[in-house]
Amino acid sequence: MVNIGYHTAQIQGKLHRSRYKSNLAKTVNLLINTTQKVPINVYAFSCERDLPEQVASIRSFLRNIGIPNTFTVISDGSYTDFSCELLYRIHPCVEVIPFHKFLRTDLPQCVSDYAQVHPLGKKLSALMSIPVNGATIYTDSDILFFPGGIDLVSLANLDSKYCHYLPDCSNSLDERILYEVAEKANPVNAGFILFKHELDWSFAIKRLANLVGIPSYFTEQTIVHLTIHYNHGVPLCSQKYVLNVTDQFIYPDKFARKEIALRHYVSDIRHKFWVNVKH
Repeated sequence: MVNIGYHTAQIQGKLHRSRYKSNLAKTVNLLINTTQKVPINVYAFSCERDLPEQVASIRSFLRNIGIPNTFTVISDGSYTDFSCELLYRIHPCVEVIPFHKFLRTDLPQCVSDYAQVHPLGKKLSALMSIPVNGATIYTDSDILFFPGGIDLVSLANLDSKYCHYLPDCSNSLDERILYEVAEKANPVNAGFILFKHELDWSFAIKRLANLVGIPSYFTEQTIVHLTIHYNHGVPLCSQKYVLNVTDQFIYPDKFARKEIALRHYVSDIRHKFWVNVKH
C-alpha cells in the first residue's frame, strides 16, 4: 500500500526547498526582527549544495536565539563568490572562511589524510580547528532553531568546563575504532556541540591513527563521540534538542513546536526541514 502521507510530505518538502532556493537573493535581504545579542561564537561547516539549508539555519538562529558575536560558515571549498555574498547579506555577524584558510597548522597527519579521502574528514578537521574562546557552538546546516533555544544563552553563561552534546537516536558509529562494547553507550551526534573549553582529542585520534583501512562516513562522528565522552561531555535534553526520526513515514512533523530549542533534520527526515522554514 502506498504511504500517501509520507510521499506527500516528501513532495511538499522538495517544492518548498525549490521555491526557497529560487528566492534566496530576496530572502537574505529580509529583515530579521531581533536586537537580542548572545555571547556565543557559532561555526558551521557546509558546501554549495547545502546553501539553502545554511541560509535557513542561520536565519532561524538569529530569529529565535539572537545575534551571536560571529556566525562563521566554514566552506568546504565549493561555495561560489556569489553564494558567499548571499551569506554575508544575511547579517553583519555572518562571515565565510574557506576550509584551507581555517585549518590549524598542527593537525595530526591521520586527520589530514582523512580529509583528503572523505568530505567528513574535512568536517573533522574543521571541528578540531575551531577556536574556543568562551561559549562556542558548532552546528550542521540542516538544523533549525526554535524559540525554546533561548536557554542556550543560560547554558553559554554557565561557569562550566564541560561541553554539551546532542544525543543521537541510533548507534551511527564506526565500530572499527571502538575497542569495547561499552564505548557504544550514549551515542553522540556530531551535528551540534556547545563547547566551553578546548577538547582533548588525543584519545580518539590515536584510534584513528591505528585504523586499518580507509575511514568511512561514520568515522568522523565516532571520533567526536569518543572525544566528547573522554572529556566528560554533558548530554542536552533530547526533548528540547531533538534528533528523532520516528515520524519519518508520516506526514506531520511531530516534534517541531515553539517549546523546543532545535531539531536536526538528518537525511531520513530532511524533507520535514522545509515544512518549518520561515523567511
